[in-house]
Amino acid sequence: MNVLEKEIFPAPQRSLHVAIAPTKNIDRFEWFVEKATELGIAEITPLICRHSERKTLKLERIQKLVVSAARQSQHYFFPVVNSEVSFEKFLESMNENSDSTFIAHCEESEKHEARELASITNAVVLIGPEGDFSQDEIENALKKGFKALSLGNSRLRTETAGLKAVAAFNL
Repeated sequence: MNVLEKEIFPAPQRSLHVAIAPTKNIDRFEWFVEKATELGIAEITPLICRHSERKTLKLERIQKLVVSAARQSQHYFFPVVNSEVSFEKFLESMNENSDSTFIAHCEESEKHEARELASITNAVVLIGPEGDFSQDEIENALKKGFKALSLGNSRLRTETAGLKAVAAFNL
């Protein structure tokens, strides 16, 4: 390749933003960040919920994991890793777009299937903490236009639920 030539890497055509509660065991959250980066997630927001047991993160460490995972998987675009934010502030910051915003929770209700994520260009998925979202948090998200999302019949760990959403989006 000539020194004057440049390789141009096109930006991804699709974008997934997962707002996920950090797990009590930080290794599990870091595992999610690493694997989601390898799969090509666009944005991660640590979400502090009523039932969250971990309220702070070392974002510098998380960013290093992102860089390492992106290099490993040969991605040229790193996901944005936002600072921790409360569930309420996150909802306030969202534009109302019920076609592409989802909340995955364990309560019995009518839910959209995870495979529907594959047909969406830009999506936001909320994943709760161990113990799930509170009833108020679920109701507030639904009022804001989020759709309930099923990730299957099994009760998944937080990091597994997040990764399942990423994988479903990428199918």
